[in-house]
Amino acid sequence: MSKKPIRPTDIEDAQITAAALTDPDNLPLTDAELKQFKRGRGRPMGSGKKEQVTLRLDAEILEQFKATGNGWQTRINDALRDWAKHH
Repeated sequence: MSKKPIRPTDIEDAQITAAALTDPDNLPLTDAELKQFKRGRGRPMGSGKKEQVTLRLDAEILEQFKATGNGWQTRINDALRDWAKHH
């Protein structure tokens, strides 16, 4: 059974807002400031310079790159780019 969140009453909300407005170091954000944090739907636009391919890699190589966290595909791309520069 999930618990229902406790929401402040209108009076409590007004008191909380009034208290927040008295703190000059932590004023509430304006609508324009809040809007900058909203993301659009889907993935960010790419550079348009990459092509999607299917590539078979040794499992241990793939595990090593994935173990380094997010961005592992970019790191594989960088490793291949480095190899291509030197060969």
